[in-house]
Amino acid sequence: MTEIKKTSRSRVKRKHYRGNYDFETVAAVLDAGFVCHVGYNIDGRPYVTPTSYWREGEHVYWHGSSASRMLREQSKSIDVCFTVTHVDGLVMARSAFNHSINYRSVMLFGVAEKVEEEDYKLRVLETFTEKLFPGRWKELRPVTKKELKATTILRLLIEEGSAKVRTGDPGDDEEDYAWPVWAGVVPLAMTASKVVPCPRLIEGTAVPKYLKPVWKIGPTTD
Repeated sequence: MTEIKKTSRSRVKRKHYRGNYDFETVAAVLDAGFVCHVGYNIDGRPYVTPTSYWREGEHVYWHGSSASRMLREQSKSIDVCFTVTHVDGLVMARSAFNHSINYRSVMLFGVAEKVEEEDYKLRVLETFTEKLFPGRWKELRPVTKKELKATTILRLLIEEGSAKVRTGDPGDDEEDYAWPVWAGVVPLAMTASKVVPCPRLIEGTAVPKYLKPVWKIGPTTD
C-alpha cells in the first residue's frame, strides 16, 4: 500500500498543505507512539476513549478486558475514529495569534474487527510487548488460556484517513518580524526517568538490558 484513501471525511481541509496520505508517513507517526484515542457512538451518544495501541503491517490494534463496554460496542461493526498525536514543540511567534504547536498526528476511519483466533491473539500481543520492550516476551510467565479468553483485541485496517504534520519556525506576519520580542521553538519530547524496581523483586534480579541506559519508544535519531 502506497497511499490510503482520501475521502470527504478524511481529507485535511484546514491548512490542507499539512496533510499527507502516504502510507509510510502515516505508519511512521503510528510507530512513534503507543497511546491513541478511539471515538465511537453508543446509543447516539459520542465517546472518546484513550487506550494503548500498536501497528503491525496494514492494521492498528488495541486491546482490553472482554468485559469492557467500549470493546463490546466497537466489536459490533460500528464506525470508529482512531487518532494519535505527538507534540514536538511549542512555537512562539511575535503575535499571540501566530503562536502554534509542532506536531505529528494521524486520524483513521473505519469499522473495527475483533480478533478471534487464539494463536493470532497471542502473536499480536507478543508484537505489542516486543514493541515496547524488545526481548521481554521470552522472559515472561506464559499467557494462560484464561487470560487470553478474558482479553479482547480489535484491529482496524489503515485504509481511510490522513496524517497531519507541522514542523519548523514561527510564521509571523511580515511587518511583525521587526517587533522586539523573542520568537522561536521550544522543543518537547517524551523521555523515561530512572526505573523504579518492584519492592517484591527477587533479590539480585538485574535490570534488563533493554531498559539501559534509557528506555525509548518510536524512531530515534541516534
